[in-house]
Amino acid sequence: MKNLICSQYMIPIFKPNSISKNVFVTMLQTNLLHYKNYWMRPIKFSIAKAVLKIKIPITFTIAWPAKLKFTSSEQKEIFKPSVEVTSVADKLFENGKYEECFKLLSSTEDQNNIEIKWRVCRVLYNIAKQPKHDQAHRDELISKAYSIIAEELESHSDHFAVQKWYALILDLKCTNDGIKRKIQELANIKKHMELAINLNPNDAALLHMLGEWCYQVTEFPWHQRKTAEALYTPLPYSSYEDALDYFLKAEAAQPRFYSVNLLRLGCCYLKLNKEDQAKYYLKLAASYPAKSNDDHLAKKEAAEILRKLKVKSDFTISP
Repeated sequence: MKNLICSQYMIPIFKPNSISKNVFVTMLQTNLLHYKNYWMRPIKFSIAKAVLKIKIPITFTIAWPAKLKFTSSEQKEIFKPSVEVTSVADKLFENGKYEECFKLLSSTEDQNNIEIKWRVCRVLYNIAKQPKHDQAHRDELISKAYSIIAEELESHSDHFAVQKWYALILDLKCTNDGIKRKIQELANIKKHMELAINLNPNDAALLHMLGEWCYQVTEFPWHQRKTAEALYTPLPYSSYEDALDYFLKAEAAQPRFYSVNLLRLGCCYLKLNKEDQAKYYLKLAASYPAKSNDDHLAKKEAAEILRKLKVKSDFTISP
């Protein structure tokens, strides 16, 4: 308090009888003038410097305290993520540069935009599948992706990418959570895949995942199925024909887009005793240019199957 009273630019506190009225008024006016000059001068200089430095129009500077008003089209543009950001992120993702893609998306200002959010979930999903990370970190990544996409499901139920990545992330999360959880969510996973495919019938990746769902359900051994049904819940049924149909649709939508799709086509044809068709797709899978861990695993499995079929491995097929 003493420091405040003695301050050069603060109004002193006086006792009523200690000074005459005229002297008091004079000192009060003087101190008020110092007070005003002290605070107002720096503000004027800082505004002037700001105007000169960033070259804001004078009209904008004068109107600065007022709220800016935008048309509806301008407002949409503000909340719309940069096309450049999403296109660069998509390119990085397609080239398997998942960490770079994640850093780019995480650095954007519009983190609440759904076009940014589902792309973040997509890249987290793919990072979580990389074996270079320990299981605890992978679980953490997929849990983070699930919390983001699940939050958007109700408000964006008609958004294809939200339905698609909710299904895929839920599938991986349930796999990490254990067989009981996976069995309980099988029907729900397929439901959201089908909702997504209704919104975009020609998405190759989703058609592949529906084929993968049918393939894995069909591959479930009979005794394990009965045990699981006794302990948990009845399992859905499918067939290799159903799986093959989805894999072929995926390949027609985007030829040779995914090594695992080629591998699964070969495996389905083998299960249906169509060896010639099986060899054709297995050769494609074995010679596929590997960009991801999935590609390396698919190439390895395809080559092993071909060796069992006594097919020479010195073939070359253009990607």
